[in-house]
Amino acid sequence: MVDLLPLPVIVSQQDGKFPTRDDRWVLVERFIKDKGLANHQIKSFNDFLDKKLPKIVEDFKVVETEIKGLKLVLERIEVGWPKIKESDGSESIIYPMEARLRNATYSAPLYLTATLYVDDEPYVTETFYIGELPIMVKSKRCNLTRLRPGEYIKKFEDPQDFGGYFIINGSERVIISQEDLVADRPIYDRGDKPSVKYIAKTISTGIGYRSTLTVELNRDGVIYVTLSAMPVKIPFPIYMKALGLETDEDVVKAVSDDPEIQKELLPSLIAANQIAITREDALDFIGGKVAVGQPKPIRVEKAYQLLDKYFLPHLGTTTPDEKRQQEIRLKKALMLGQIVKGLVELQLGRRKPDDKDHVANKRVRLVGDLMTQLFRTVLKQFLQELKSQLEKYYARGRIPHIQTIVRPDIITERVRQALATGNWVGGKTGVSQILDRTNYMSTLSYLRRVVSSLSRTQPHFEARDLHPTQWGRLCAVETPEGQNVGLVKNLALLAEITTGVDEGEVEQLLYNLGVVPLLKAREEGIRGAEVYINGRLIGVHPNPEELAKTVRGMRRQGKISDEINIAYLDGSVYVNCDGGRIRRPLLVVEGGRLKLTKEIVEKVRRGDLTWDDLVKMGVIEYLDADEEENAHIAVDPDVDLSNYTHVEIVPSSILGAVGSIIPYLEHNQSPRNQYEAAMAKQSLGLPQSNFLYKLDSRGHMLYYPERPIVTTRGLELVGYSRRPAGQNAVVALLTYTGYNIEDAVILNKASVERGMFRSVFYRTYETEEQKYPGGEEDKIEIPDSSVKGYRGPEAYSHLDEDGIAPPEVYVSSNEVLVGKTSPPRFYTTLEAERILKERRDASVAVRRGEKGIVDRVIITESPEGNKLVKVRLRELRVPELGDKFASRHGQKGVVGMLLRHEDMPFTEDGIVPDIIVNPHALPSRMTVAQLLESMAGKVGASLGALVDATAFEGVKEEDLRKLLLKLGYKWDGKEVMYSGITGERLVADIFIGVVYYQKLHHMVADKIHARARGPVQILTRQPTEGRSREGGLRLGEMERDVLIAHGASALLYERLVESSDKYTMYVCELCGLPAYLDAKSNKPKCPIHGDTGQFAKVVVPYAYKLLLQELIALGIYPKLELTEVLE
Repeated sequence: MVDLLPLPVIVSQQDGKFPTRDDRWVLVERFIKDKGLANHQIKSFNDFLDKKLPKIVEDFKVVETEIKGLKLVLERIEVGWPKIKESDGSESIIYPMEARLRNATYSAPLYLTATLYVDDEPYVTETFYIGELPIMVKSKRCNLTRLRPGEYIKKFEDPQDFGGYFIINGSERVIISQEDLVADRPIYDRGDKPSVKYIAKTISTGIGYRSTLTVELNRDGVIYVTLSAMPVKIPFPIYMKALGLETDEDVVKAVSDDPEIQKELLPSLIAANQIAITREDALDFIGGKVAVGQPKPIRVEKAYQLLDKYFLPHLGTTTPDEKRQQEIRLKKALMLGQIVKGLVELQLGRRKPDDKDHVANKRVRLVGDLMTQLFRTVLKQFLQELKSQLEKYYARGRIPHIQTIVRPDIITERVRQALATGNWVGGKTGVSQILDRTNYMSTLSYLRRVVSSLSRTQPHFEARDLHPTQWGRLCAVETPEGQNVGLVKNLALLAEITTGVDEGEVEQLLYNLGVVPLLKAREEGIRGAEVYINGRLIGVHPNPEELAKTVRGMRRQGKISDEINIAYLDGSVYVNCDGGRIRRPLLVVEGGRLKLTKEIVEKVRRGDLTWDDLVKMGVIEYLDADEEENAHIAVDPDVDLSNYTHVEIVPSSILGAVGSIIPYLEHNQSPRNQYEAAMAKQSLGLPQSNFLYKLDSRGHMLYYPERPIVTTRGLELVGYSRRPAGQNAVVALLTYTGYNIEDAVILNKASVERGMFRSVFYRTYETEEQKYPGGEEDKIEIPDSSVKGYRGPEAYSHLDEDGIAPPEVYVSSNEVLVGKTSPPRFYTTLEAERILKERRDASVAVRRGEKGIVDRVIITESPEGNKLVKVRLRELRVPELGDKFASRHGQKGVVGMLLRHEDMPFTEDGIVPDIIVNPHALPSRMTVAQLLESMAGKVGASLGALVDATAFEGVKEEDLRKLLLKLGYKWDGKEVMYSGITGERLVADIFIGVVYYQKLHHMVADKIHARARGPVQILTRQPTEGRSREGGLRLGEMERDVLIAHGASALLYERLVESSDKYTMYVCELCGLPAYLDAKSNKPKCPIHGDTGQFAKVVVPYAYKLLLQELIALGIYPKLELTEVLE
C-alpha cells in the first residue's frame, strides 16, 4: 500500500497547557494501534479457545454408560491449525483467501484425549479427531497470525483488514454481540399484578441451561418464591428450611439483622409454619408439588434434586461431596435471604426499583459466550452418540477403538449450520450475519454492533432511549431508523468489553482485605457496609471507603486484574468482575493532579509504552457503569482538578467509529447525524486493498476515491483515509434551472466525464459440477442443440470450447457465461430409456437487465472435489439521472440534471461548481456543519492543507473566516457568480466551497423496471412479482377501490382481466359447473352430463376458475347461473 501523503493540518488554537489536545489524542492513537477496532471480537474468541473450551470438557469430565464399570473419562481438548481436506484425502494448510475462493469453511480440527475405563480399570487412553471448529480470522489459531504483517500481501490479505469474522462455505460471517439483562443477580421491580406489590427476578445460569427465580411481595405481606422449573408459589421460609436453615431465627438472621426488616417477615413465617416446621416437612412439601402421589423418600429425593439443579444453579449444582453440597445449599439460602431483604427494603422505601436500561444492569454476550453455548450443546449430542455406540459394541463383546466409533460430522455440521444460518441453540435467530463489504465503514460497523434481544414489534420506548450511562460506551449517534431504532447499537470508539475474572479469587481477596463473612457478621453482630460481589452479598466491611480505595490502589499498581471494578454507592460496596460489562477508559486523577505526565506522553509517542502499560501503571483506568456512578469526571483537563477523580481522554469518545467521520458534528441537528451514520455505510469507495482478488457476490469500487480535505481525528485514526468512500466536490448553493427542486442536485457534466463519482460494479456468478446418485454428473461444456431447454446459438456465442466465457468479453443480459448440462430428472421407469439420452441445460446466464465485461474467471475445486467455476462481471457506472448522492450531514439527494460545463454558473476566478445544491435544503434541517465544512474545505483546498473538524474541538468559525479573508476571499464564503447561460451576473452572492460528497449504492440502473409481456405464475397464471423475476406492477385492493369510486369500469376490467389472467372457460348451463375440453373429441364435456350438456363460453380471470375448482375439491357445489350480457 502506498502510504498517505503527510499533509499539513490546520487545527484550532490551544493554550498549550499540559495535556494538550495532541497529547490526549496520542493516547487514543496508541489504543487503536495496539488493540485494533475489532479487538473485542478477537479477544473473546481467544478466551473461548484458551479457557472456555477446556472448561466445557471439564464439565463433561465423565461419560457414564448403562453398563457397570464402563465409562469414558475426558482428559483434554486440542485445537489444531486451519486445514483443508481434499477429496483425495490429503490435508494442507489453508489461508482465508483460499477458503473464500473455494467456498470452503476456514476451520481447524479438534482432538479429544480420553481414557476408556473397563470394569473401573483404565483400559486405554486415545487421542481422536472429533470434528472441525470454524476459526475466526486473525484470532490466535488463525494461520495468518503465524505470518509477519509484511507477508499478508503474499497470501492476498489486506493488511488493514480487521479480522473478527468467520469464513463459512466461502462467505464471511460475523457473530453479532448480543445485549442481555444481567444474569445471576436479582432485578427489583414493581409488581405487574394488583395482588403483587414488588417483585424480584433472578435469571440464574446453570451449565447449559437457565432457571428463573421469582420472589414476590404480596399485598398481604407474605413473600412468595416461584421457580421456573416448578411454577407454584411457596412462602420463602419453606425453601430456607429445605436448604438447611431450620429455625425461624436462622431464617430471619439469613435475611437481615435490622429489626425493622425482621418485623416485615412475620406474615411469611406464619404462612410457612402452617405448612411445615422442620426441614423434613419442608422438603416433603416441595417434593409433593413435583412428584405427586409418590412415597415420602422419593418426594424428599425429588425436592433435593430440584433445589440443587434449578434453585439458583449459578451458585453450584450437585456434587458427590456431601459437605461441599451443604455449603452450596447454605450459599443458596443466603442469596434468597439477600433477595428477600431487597424486597423488604423496597417496601420500606429504602431503595428504588432497578433501572433495567442502566448499562450496569446489561451484559453483552460476545462471540466467546455464544460459541460456548453452541459448542456445549453440540458436544453433549456428540457424547450421547458416542455413549450409545460404546454400549452397542460392548454388548456384542468387543471393546472398539474410539476413533472408529466417533461421529466427527456431528460437531462439524452442527457448528457450521449454526454459523451459516444464524439460528443458534435456544431459538435465537440472526446471531451470525453476512459481513457487509460495501465499504470500509460498513464492515467496521458490523464488527462493533451490539443488538438488544428485545422484540422489534412491541413499543419499548425506554429501551430505545439514549440512556445517560451509555456515554462513552455506546455511540450516541449511530443507530438505524425505523423499527430497530435504539435496539441496535454500536460500540463507542474507546469502549471495551470484559471477558471476566474468576469470582472465587476476587472473593478471597476481599476476605483478606477485611470483609467479614456474612454469617459470622450476623452472629457476632458486626455492623458495617454490605459488600456485594457480582450482585451477591458476601459480607460486611466496617470501613467501606478504605476498602474501595485499597482495591483501586492495587488495581492501579497492576497487582490485581484491571477487570475488577469496585464502587461504594448508597452505603454498600459493589464489586464486579464478570464478563460482558462495557467499560470505558479514563485518565486517573490523584491528589488533584493527573497521573499522566509529559514524559509518559513522550514515551507513548515514541512507542516505548503500550496502552496496556498505561493501564498497568494506573495512568489510565477502565470504569464500568457502577464504578462510574462513584466517580467525578472532568470533560476538560483545564479546570481545577482537586475535586475530580478522573478526566475524559477526549470528549468525542462518546461517538462510535462511524459517528467519528462527521465533521463539525456538534453543529448539526441530532437526527441528521443519525441519517449520515446510516448513509456512510452505503457509500461506494475502496472496501479492501485485495478487492481485485476477492470474488464477492456483488461489490462496488469508486474510480478515484479521495480522502476528505475537512477531516476529523477520529476519521484518520479508524483508517478511513486509507480506504475512503467519496470525493471532494466544489459545491455551490443556488437555485438554478429548477432541476434541483426537492433535494435534487445538479452535477457538472464535464466533471462527470472527467471521472467524478465514476464507479465500477462487480457481480460474481458461480456454478459447480455436481455429482448425482447413479453415477450421473453435471458437465461444464457448450450445450448441444439437442439438450432440453436449449437457448439458441446466439446465447452461447461467447463461450470458449471449455464452455466458459473468457475474460474481457462483453456480455449482455440472458447471455450465457458458463455452459452446463445436467443429467435428466428421472420421472418414471417406463420412459427411462427415452429420457436417459436427453440431458437438460443448466447454464449460468447474465441476470436480466445487467450487462458487463467478464473481468475474472476462476476454475477451482470445491471441498467436495467438484469442479467449481466463478466468473466475475464488471460494469461501468457513470453518474446519471436518478443516482443518489449525499454529503456527510444527512443531506441526501438524487441527480436531477447533468448540466453542460458551459451552462454552469462560474465565479470571477472562473471556478465552476461540480455540484449545485438547492439552498432550501438547509434552513429547516439546520445542518450548519455543512456550511462550516464548505468554508473549511475552501480554506483547505486553497492552502493545500487538511482542516481539523473533530467534534467539539474543530477549527472555529471565526478562524475560518479570518483565513478566508487572508486568502483574498469574502469572509462569509460567498462569491459573485455569473450565469453560464446568459453570462449575466447573478443578483445574489452565492455561497460556494468544497464539500466531501458520497455516491451511495442506490443507483437507477439497479432499480429501473418496466414490463409489457413476461412470465406468469404457474398456479394462478397471473404475472410474476418483483424486478428480479421480470414481474408486473400490481394494481392492489386500494387502487381497485379508487377505480370503482371513479366508475372507471373498463379500465378496471382491462387491468384485472385483460392484462392479467384472462381465461376462456366452458360452463354447462344445466348444472352450472365448469366444463372441460376433451382432448380426444376436442369438444367440451360436463362432469355430470357428459357430452349432452349445454355449453356456454365465458371469459373469467383464471384465478376465479381456480377458486371454483378449489371449492369443488372441498365438496362445495358452486352453481354458476348464466344470463345474456345486456347490450
